[in-house]
This record gives sequence, C-alpha cells and structure tokens, in this order.
Amino acid sequence: MKRINALTIAGTDPSGGAGIQADLKTFSALGAYGASVVTALVAQNTCGVQSVMRVDADFVAAQLSSVLTDVRIDSVKIGMLADSDIVEVVAKALHAADIRWTVLDTVMLAKSGDALLSPRAVATMRQSLLPHVSLITPNLPEAAALLECDIASTESEMRQQGRALLALGCQAVLIKGGHLHGSESPDWLLTSQGEQRFTAPRVPGRNTHGTGCTLSAALAALRPRYDGWSATMQEARQWLQGALEQADTLEVGHGAGPVHHFYRWW
Repeated sequence: MKRINALTIAGTDPSGGAGIQADLKTFSALGAYGASVVTALVAQNTCGVQSVMRVDADFVAAQLSSVLTDVRIDSVKIGMLADSDIVEVVAKALHAADIRWTVLDTVMLAKSGDALLSPRAVATMRQSLLPHVSLITPNLPEAAALLECDIASTESEMRQQGRALLALGCQAVLIKGGHLHGSESPDWLLTSQGEQRFTAPRVPGRNTHGTGCTLSAALAALRPRYDGWSATMQEARQWLQGALEQADTLEVGHGAGPVHHFYRWW
C-alpha cells in the first residue's frame, strides 16, 4: 500500500487537544504522514481560548508553497482559517495543486464558544472555498452560519440544511448532530448519490476537546485507502468512538479534556 501524505491547514492548540496538534496526532494514529501549515497561533487550553494571533496571509501562502512544491500530498484537512484573506490564499493554492481529497472542517467557534472565524470570512468561505472541496463537516451552528438560517433542532432539519449546503458546490456534506439532545449522536452524510445516517451512543463526560478537528483529520487520513466517503466515515467514526470512550483515562487540564488519539497503543 502506498504511504499516505496528509496536510493539515489550521490553527494551533498549545494544550495539544485540538487544531494542528490534534490533526497530526490523528494522522499518525491512522498511519498517515502529517505535514502542516499554520494559519493562526491560538493561546488556548482545556478551559477556553485566551488569545488569537492570525498569521499574515502572505506567510500562509509561503508555507503552502514550501510544502506543495516539495511533498506529494494525497489529502488535505482544512481547519481554522481565521479571516477572509487566508481563506482566499488557501482556496487559490489548493485549486492550483489539484489535490484529489480535501476535507473542510468549517471551524467558526471553539467548544468554549470563542469565535475563531471573522464574519466576513464566512461569506468568503461560502463563495471561494466550498465549491473546491471534497467534503465539508459542519456542526449544526456552523451549518446555520453558512446558510444564514436558524440552527437545526431535528434530524429532518439537519438533512434539509445538508442538501442546501450540497447545493453550494461541495462534493459531499457531513452534517454533525452532536448538538441535538438524546442518547445517540447522529451524523448525516449527503452526496449527489444519496444520504446516509451514522450514529453511535453518546459518550458521557466532558472530555471531548478537539472532537471535530479529530474527525475531519481522520477522514482526510483514511480517504485514500477507502472506496468512497461512506466506508471512510464508518472507519473514522469507529476509531473516534474509541478515542472518546478512552478520553477519561488521560489526565490533561482542568476543563474539557482531549480525546485519546493513541488509545489503541497506550
């Protein structure tokens, strides 16, 4: 099997549970070599975000050029993009590179509620980036922000919003229902070929820091090995379920701790 090289384009998390740090751990846990481009330096921990320093868009472009002119990249995960200039730079670079699989985690809010994307950048993401990605993975508030509508409160509304996002030009949508109430956490995968529901028991506890980053990175790491997003999602979700179930075995921070990326080994 060919070695997989995966690139993450995202912000940092010095506590190690989310952002680029979580993406690189996920790539390694799932057998992919990880490269990275930093879009923002984020002072955050398990209790929240304290400060954000956005990287200049020209320097983001320089990082992208360094990686893409030297390393064969099989798949990309995009996380925090911070502002519209960075969104434009990333969209331009990835379009020119013509990478087969690109997963966009539409990061807008941290789990603590802190804003990670400027309002102007949301419109730029909708117009410039969505039409060029393979899969987007919004949660319910992010889907509502992209569509400028109310947050879905039922699975029926989730599916309607997923179809509306698909109409914006991306190849596939994974809309995540973790914000819904209930004993299960449902996700819906929508493509032009159909719709599929994925669900798993909701894991009790607060140690879920970086769950969205981790899932999208897992999808990017695994997609080159699987035939379609459905099979990729099944494997990624099964692995993430284990990482959530073992999260309490870690001893990281005083707030919402991270999932256990390496639970299969230690």
